[in-house]
Amino acid sequence: MKPLAETGLPEPEHESASHARRMARHLRTRIGDGSISFSEFMQDTLYAPGLGYYVSGNRKFGEGGDFVTAPEISDLFGMVVASQCAAILDELAGGDILEPGAGSGALAVSMLRRLDALDALPRRYLILEVSPELQARQEERIRRAVPKFADRIQWISALPDSFRGVVVANEVADAIPVERFRIADGVILQARVGSDGDRFHWCYETAPDSLVETIRTIEATCGRPFPDGYESEISPGVRNWVADVCSAVERGAVLIFDYGVSRREYYAPDRSDGWLQCHFRHRAHGDPLILTGIQDLTAWVDFSVVAEAGVDSGMSVAGYTTQAEFLLHGGITQVAPALDGLTPGQRAALSNEMKKLTLPGEMGENFKVIALCRGVPTPPAFQYCDKAHLL
Repeated sequence: MKPLAETGLPEPEHESASHARRMARHLRTRIGDGSISFSEFMQDTLYAPGLGYYVSGNRKFGEGGDFVTAPEISDLFGMVVASQCAAILDELAGGDILEPGAGSGALAVSMLRRLDALDALPRRYLILEVSPELQARQEERIRRAVPKFADRIQWISALPDSFRGVVVANEVADAIPVERFRIADGVILQARVGSDGDRFHWCYETAPDSLVETIRTIEATCGRPFPDGYESEISPGVRNWVADVCSAVERGAVLIFDYGVSRREYYAPDRSDGWLQCHFRHRAHGDPLILTGIQDLTAWVDFSVVAEAGVDSGMSVAGYTTQAEFLLHGGITQVAPALDGLTPGQRAALSNEMKKLTLPGEMGENFKVIALCRGVPTPPAFQYCDKAHLL
């Protein structure tokens, strides 16, 4: 692990640096004289009560945070998603919308406005949020932007036992802790984290049987063993989370948006260093052992796992495609304001928003969306661009 000064990343401000030191002390206590698995390290770094990245008061989203999500780039994203939800709610003759991990609340605001315009408001808009700090920010933003919908919005702390409607999860799966592994002399090693004074370091031990079994299954599916030196991640937590969400859906759909690929792409030979990413002040880098508690840790999503978990829960894979195809076939050009009613500056801003959402070099290709359905037809946006056969 390099010292921060050698990474090219900006130095955190005083308050953030103090928070990182508190998190580091917590982690060193957890580690003691031994080590913890990387999944445990990632879990605490992101979610330790009062300290974790997603449950502390640090600014995360938008220009003043560490990254920007699609709903914050443009209302057009939420408007297209809302149109798909409207079609499903119409098929159900009503129902609810559930958004796990609602971030800044931007998606809820844009969706509710569009659903209102379509006369398709849900009975309830449920938000499942683990962070009290984020819930407070969501409440403030929604109350300020769309006060007339306040009576439809409800924050919940756990999945409902029985749900009818649409679950919309945007950039949730990538923040679920992953196990990291390495192949050495044909042996599967589990990546772990130890502590050496003020710094954390990687260490490797023979992987537990459950991890070995999962990786051998992946090798069999891909038709080849991983070579020596190969490193990557697996996410048992994603499979469990998708299963839990799908099991709660009595009838309806689950729409999951995230950056990710199919299993064969995920474990391709040229991806020999995995898909782990860190984000700090809008800079992406690959060292998760620094800036503890004040940087985002994510891993790209294996959408084949998402599909399998949905099918195992009794749902069908109704569609899988890129974000660009979803937005274009979902009507982004139709929901965009008419150009002849815009000033030159507004036209330029709108063009920039659409490019960020759809171009391959931006979010268009790296971000995918999958629809898992039970008792409802395929959402309209997938009817002409489904790539589920790639899973």
